[in-house]
Amino acid sequence: MGGGTGLSALLQGLKHYTKPGDSAGPTVDITAIVTVTDDGGSSGRLRREFDVLPPGDIRNCMVALSEDSALLSRLFQYRFQSGRGLKGHSFGNLFLMALTQIMGDFPDAVKVSSEVLKIAGHIFPSTDANVALRATLADGSTVVGETLISRSTQRIKRIRLSPGKVRPLPAALSAIADAHVITLGPGSLFTSVVPNLLVEGIPEAVRRSPAVKAYFVNLMSQPGETREFRASDHVKAIHQHAGGKLLDYAIVNIRPITSVMKKRYAQEEALPVENDIDALFKMGLKVVAGRLADLTDKVRHDSEATAAVVVRLAQEGRRRRRAQS
Repeated sequence: MGGGTGLSALLQGLKHYTKPGDSAGPTVDITAIVTVTDDGGSSGRLRREFDVLPPGDIRNCMVALSEDSALLSRLFQYRFQSGRGLKGHSFGNLFLMALTQIMGDFPDAVKVSSEVLKIAGHIFPSTDANVALRATLADGSTVVGETLISRSTQRIKRIRLSPGKVRPLPAALSAIADAHVITLGPGSLFTSVVPNLLVEGIPEAVRRSPAVKAYFVNLMSQPGETREFRASDHVKAIHQHAGGKLLDYAIVNIRPITSVMKKRYAQEEALPVENDIDALFKMGLKVVAGRLADLTDKVRHDSEATAAVVVRLAQEGRRRRRAQS
């Protein structure tokens, strides 16, 4: 469960476990539940002009799970560099928008698009309602819209959806009930992870599920979202918005962030997240620590290392479900 680039990176790693007999290890069945609150860039423009759900995060997840990672996925990610009305749009976003108009339903458009790309799994928006994010900041002010929230310099006190009560897709609830492991993230805490937990019924479904529940703690703080947040602060925010304790595991990175990367991120007032593991233990969580950071041009979760953690937890969840049956 998540959104943004973090979830698609995890899916890209998990895709290699979906084929029977794959040397990567056990075979998995993947379902991605994706937030639909994006209001920036191409997605935001389509949302305002055509009253459709934002397709960008879902498009990235479809491409990440695509069997054909060459031509079709390149086509879906292609972004127009010129043209009045076209500049800045990605082909995949326009495809999803057009298919939604034809079929009259965004989840159906996602399903058909997934079949076109032959994705290795299932993708569902967390809700089919056209929702916006509303943040209450530390100074008491309110900011509406994911883009403005992510640019806020004030600490976020609470996030809500507008409208407040929206229903999840039944297929998403079924996937949660049947899961061996449910992961939150990687991704921006307040704009990618938490919004899924604000959809009516989803936190309760996660809590009821016998699956292992795990959260990938962010590698770096995000100015305006998680400044000065430690690992335990991320977990507290998740539990606060989910209406109580939800997680079994916190997954943290122990690969050192290079000084070069620290300096680069410090210019944006972003720092490595402190892994206050003792505080996580006191909250009743188990901790998985690994070398999960990919330090290339940006600090990101490594797809293969992250996916390997998820598969191990899924095996634990499978044993847990068998023991309870």
